[in-house]
Amino acid sequence: MKQPVITQRLSRDEFEALEQVGSMLKSDKPSACVARNARHLVGIKMLVHHKDGSYELTEKGTLALFVKNCIAGLGALAVNPDAKLANGVATFLGRKGHIIETAILGRFEITAKGHECLEDMKQNP
Repeated sequence: MKQPVITQRLSRDEFEALEQVGSMLKSDKPSACVARNARHLVGIKMLVHHKDGSYELTEKGTLALFVKNCIAGLGALAVNPDAKLANGVATFLGRKGHIIETAILGRFEITAKGHECLEDMKQNP
């Protein structure tokens, strides 16, 4: 199956809406943040709007959140070597060669490739 491509830049508010939808129960009423950003997020196929008024993340929306969490995790490790990473994020960053596990279990170190990636993100926000 073809992976969805993320080409749109999202605002903090739009990411917040995606996170809220991701953690929302089916019976929950969408927040003002979700309502404010839903039209755009549905239009770029990151959310699906159901007839009952609820929203659901698409594969593309889930991927966008995961990428954001990976970038945030890498940035957190750069600031604090004791930062905790979610299992999926740590696994992905490790497979891509951005981090390596240290001798201390659950602690990671950024590799040269990871530092290069952080520098690239600073130069091209």
